[in-house]
Amino acid sequence: MINKRSKIYVAGHKGMVGSAVWRQLEKKGYSNLIGKSSSALDLRNQQQVFGFFKYEKPDVVIDAAARVGGILANNDFPYQFLMENMQIQNNLIDGALKTGIEKFIFLGSSCIYPKFAPQPLKEEYLLTDSLEPTNEWYAIAKITGVKACQAIRNQFNKDYVSLMPTNLYGYFDNFDLKTSHVLPAMIRKFHEAKINDNSDVTLWGSGTPMREFLFVDDMAEAVVYAVENNLPQYLYNVGTGKDITITALAETIQKVIGHQGNIVWDSEKPDGTPRKLMDVSKMNNVGWTYKTELKEGIEKTYLWFLENIETIKEVKM
Repeated sequence: MINKRSKIYVAGHKGMVGSAVWRQLEKKGYSNLIGKSSSALDLRNQQQVFGFFKYEKPDVVIDAAARVGGILANNDFPYQFLMENMQIQNNLIDGALKTGIEKFIFLGSSCIYPKFAPQPLKEEYLLTDSLEPTNEWYAIAKITGVKACQAIRNQFNKDYVSLMPTNLYGYFDNFDLKTSHVLPAMIRKFHEAKINDNSDVTLWGSGTPMREFLFVDDMAEAVVYAVENNLPQYLYNVGTGKDITITALAETIQKVIGHQGNIVWDSEKPDGTPRKLMDVSKMNNVGWTYKTELKEGIEKTYLWFLENIETIKEVKM
């Protein structure tokens, strides 16, 4: 049984999701948390990961470690997105199994589902059609992680569960315009345009695709919920169950930031998947629902961005 003294290892504890999970665990009174920086533990190195598990013997592993990025990064580095993500998760999953760890929470992405799957996306749509080409390398890696955890659950009867978040945003996000996702990239673009005499902001695509966004602290609450409960199925979508056009997202961010210029859409750039909305009924049915509405989450994220802008520039820009 998990208790407040249970040893919990958060892989990727310095990232946006991992750090949010760490904060939520601390908030709930968990006092035996383990985190290792990439310089101290290279998750791509099987021998290092196995040695770490044998030494620390955690009760729970939360895999929030991954190489992530937007359309541009996925397109430019397909091999790294495929191979490094498989190395990280395979070492963690296999190491956890072989060292007797009973509970493992694997975090993936909604991009595991087919590009033209019916909306909203249900868990059973996995592997029913072809993926979105702009991020298939990352998606394939994450699918192998989901299936590895499912196989362990089926064969060894261990509590290995996969949570597939929708698009996440929030504190400690990546605001680098070359590697970031759409929401943080927009925050940075609108902010810089605002301080540059409200210059025009050019955005990729047509603005018509629809996307769902979840504040990262809500995702962290879902992870902790999975720590504290034995979820009966192997795969759960985590999101709000609501989506918004990219145009409406841009207008919301523009309003929060106070940018007064024009928005210019570069329709020669790709849109990606036309719509991506999660069916979150399974997660809702076991007792978890989101709390933070989009505008509130954007306001919190922008305040964090302003408070940390010098650090962000040093590290990310």
